[in-house]
Amino acid sequence: MVLDKIEKLLEKYDNGETTLQEEQQLKDYFSQEVVAPHLEVYKPMFVYFLQTQKEQFTKTIPLQPKKTYTLYKWLSVAAIAVLMFAVYIQFGDQAKSMDELSQDELLAYNQTVEAFNLLASKFNKGTESMDALTLMSTSLEKGTENLSYLGEFSNTQNKIFKN
Repeated sequence: MVLDKIEKLLEKYDNGETTLQEEQQLKDYFSQEVVAPHLEVYKPMFVYFLQTQKEQFTKTIPLQPKKTYTLYKWLSVAAIAVLMFAVYIQFGDQAKSMDELSQDELLAYNQTVEAFNLLASKFNKGTESMDALTLMSTSLEKGTENLSYLGEFSNTQNKIFKN
């Protein structure tokens, strides 16, 4: 009689329909030394539930918010602004036109422009490769969408033929 009641409670438990009192009855039953052999698989689960039910959280929780150092943040912003202003004043007036550059400066400028152009062409090649990956990703997404349609077809077929 008791075993029959436990089996019914287990069926309700598996369906998620038990009350807290019924779950406590299950925990009490499975905490015993002797359990029906065909119900042994449930014993570790309910013993675990009993053990974790007794655990308590002992760590203290800080209730005061952390102090933010906004003064230091604003000081760093102000320092960057002063530094940028100083660089502008120091080097802003020294800009020359292309006609005023010496032969060495003109050579350095042209080499720098060539280096930047080479760098830009390499970045463009990398961007083209990324475009191919984007195209492949789009195709993969379309394939996934088509597979979901196949799944819907399979579900409908199972409903019709009751599989």
